[in-house]
Amino acid sequence: MGMNKNTVLGWATFLMIGMGVALILLGAYKYNDVAGWGFATVGIGFFCIAWVFNALKGRV
Repeated sequence: MGMNKNTVLGWATFLMIGMGVALILLGAYKYNDVAGWGFATVGIGFFCIAWVFNALKGRV
């Protein structure tokens, strides 16, 4: 299976979104104190990085 740069960026975007959702859900449901805010913030950061990966697709 040949993976060019766009395919790699596509998979990276997909995995980052999945991890971001998991972190936000962990922060929302498992940790109800300050740690929950940390998890949610990191999850939003994952979304931002995934957005950058998606924007790079086709340009690299």
